[in-house]
Amino acid sequence: MRNVALLGTRLVLGGYLAVHGAQKLFGAFGGSGLEKTAAGFHRIGLRPGKHMATAAGATELAGGVLTAAGIADPAGPLAIMGAMTVAATTHRAKGPLSSKGGFELPLTNLAAAATLAAVGPGKFRLGPALPRPVAAVALVGGAVLAAGLVARMLTAKPETPADPGNQPESAGQPGSAAPSAR
Repeated sequence: MRNVALLGTRLVLGGYLAVHGAQKLFGAFGGSGLEKTAAGFHRIGLRPGKHMATAAGATELAGGVLTAAGIADPAGPLAIMGAMTVAATTHRAKGPLSSKGGFELPLTNLAAAATLAAVGPGKFRLGPALPRPVAAVALVGGAVLAAGLVARMLTAKPETPADPGNQPESAGQPGSAAPSAR
């Protein structure tokens, strides 16, 4: 029963994160696509927005696929943990509940990924696990990268109209909707 529960958790968490990454990168599944996501990332201080949005989308997509399949464990859950740490930080000002745009969902995803990273994928998985030394380096590297991105967001100066960065030409004009970084 434990292995079935781990498989179910991996499939739900990994599947949703892979879809979320595809929304960012390709506009799939009703997502915003890379340009709008990049503008949102730029606005919250993750600059250059297009590079940061590409990295976030790729991390979510790859982390989701690796988690769902159980391949190269714990690489997938570690990738999700890093992405969700940054995502939770982006929603911090709106409080803990998702009904108000808060960090509830990223924090829940982070907790599920941390649990999978700690207990492993179970026996229903594809491919071998990462060797322990490689997993340790991935953990430390991911933690440093996530901490750097969080620090960048927390210290970013608000964008001014004179600093349009890489936002689409219509951003900020009457009748245009501000993109969401998700």
